Amino acid sequence: MPKRSAGILLYRRTGDGVELLAGHMGGPLWSSKDEHAWSIPKGELDPDEEPLAAARREFTEELGLPVPDVDLVGLGEAVQRSNGKLVTIWAGEADLDPAAVVPGTFTMQWPPRSGTLREFPEIDRVAWLSPDEARTKLVKGQAVFVDRLLELLSAPA
Repeated sequence: MPKRSAGILLYRRTGDGVELLAGHMGGPLWSSKDEHAWSIPKGELDPDEEPLAAARREFTEELGLPVPDVDLVGLGEAVQRSNGKLVTIWAGEADLDPAAVVPGTFTMQWPPRSGTLREFPEIDRVAWLSPDEARTKLVKGQAVFVDRLLELLSAPA
């Protein structure tokens, strides 16, 4: 059974259309990358955890902010080819100030084989992206959620 991950994609409507909230992955492995180095706030499910509960928990852990009190709509699942992880995403319309984000952290040995453990932010910056920017910046396995959100928003009410 593949590892599972769940997250929440916030979007907001602007005069130019729609913007999506994404975070640039933190740590030394991602610091010099921009294309396909961003992610929807998400993380792995704990054993026996419901995906939506995990999505809410991970949003708060990664951004240091509660999930806005909005209706969330499922965007389905997709397998990330890079790691085989099954990702489930929900979307919600809300505005959030990226400057208010207080990212969670993770610990890893850095430099490699040094024996030195260092702490890094899970996400080192957060930004609102146009759909085109999001398709280029999000890791490849998550771009499908941009298209699913746009389809949902263009569907007749």
